[in-house]
Amino acid sequence: MDNLVKKLTALRDRFLKMKALLRIDDLAAREKKLREQMGRPGFWDKRAAAIEIGQEAETLAGQVKKWQDLEHDLAELAEMIDLAQTGGTADSTSLEADLEKKYSELEEQFSHLEFLSLFSEKYDQSNALLAIHAGTGGVDAQDWAQMLERMYLRFSERQGWRAEILDRNYGNEAGLKSVVLRIAGPWAYGYLKSENGVHRLLRISPFDAEGLRHTSFALVEVIPEIKEAETIVIKNEDLRIDVYRSSGPGGQSVNTTDSAVRLVHLPTGLTVSCQSERSQHQNKENALKILRTKLYQRALEEREAEERQLRGAVQKAEWGKQIRSYFMYGKRLAKDHRTNYETADVDSVLNGGLEQFMEAYLKWRKAA
Repeated sequence: MDNLVKKLTALRDRFLKMKALLRIDDLAAREKKLREQMGRPGFWDKRAAAIEIGQEAETLAGQVKKWQDLEHDLAELAEMIDLAQTGGTADSTSLEADLEKKYSELEEQFSHLEFLSLFSEKYDQSNALLAIHAGTGGVDAQDWAQMLERMYLRFSERQGWRAEILDRNYGNEAGLKSVVLRIAGPWAYGYLKSENGVHRLLRISPFDAEGLRHTSFALVEVIPEIKEAETIVIKNEDLRIDVYRSSGPGGQSVNTTDSAVRLVHLPTGLTVSCQSERSQHQNKENALKILRTKLYQRALEEREAEERQLRGAVQKAEWGKQIRSYFMYGKRLAKDHRTNYETADVDSVLNGGLEQFMEAYLKWRKAA
């Protein structure tokens, strides 16, 4: 029993240090402030802003509750151990085994929460804008881009995040030329920044009549959705606005009206497209949000060298540039070339099982 007491004391010390490091009390105070704001008259007059505040409050509540619950369980276990030591029991061996099992469960819960300490950069808690572009490989590359889209949508679903398709350009024969996703949830950018780079697929092509092996590439770009970007002012004369019909499957007037919007920022050459909404006005608003984020990020990169990590160097989706390879024939394998983490369960990875790759990347970044 004495050994269990020592282990529990050490775990509580680690818990308190990590709780202070992640400023959990500050998160609780922030949630309380948001709840007070939500209770004021006229809060729902600006519905879009109100929904965003409500979502932030719910996210904070979920994070804080996990720490509060674990703190309560640690105190409860300490009390149970004290009672066992002072009360005595005929079946002390069985009781100690039960307490050891309870301790192991709490240690596992803490290890999961401790993982959050790897999210130490400024925008790790932010939502993410994730773009996928088909690269070298023709129709196979476009099919690969769509496979990656499905992978990230499945991963977001597993995390309980909300994924929204802002823009999608279909391939001529199959797959996607490009897609832009907005992924909203706790630590979305912190997790997804590991995916920034070129992804390589090696497989027997389903589009090759001779069943030959093909190599395809797709570029994944991830940037945080930065709230401060709303302060960026874009002059009308600096914008070229193109409207066109949405591409892809029709129905419900999706691609029968000129609702899609493309914005070109003339001074920088940045281009943003959005066609997810039926309303041209809403598509323009979404495109402006993305453009402001890109412009804000550009300013950060020019002002502070360390902020260049947000997006990384411009890359081409081609040979020799990949950060991760997915082998779908022979020795089936998914391998990250930065961390050397690999798994033979490539099907699980493509179904959204990316957590181990992301954890390995974060640990690699921290050690670098």
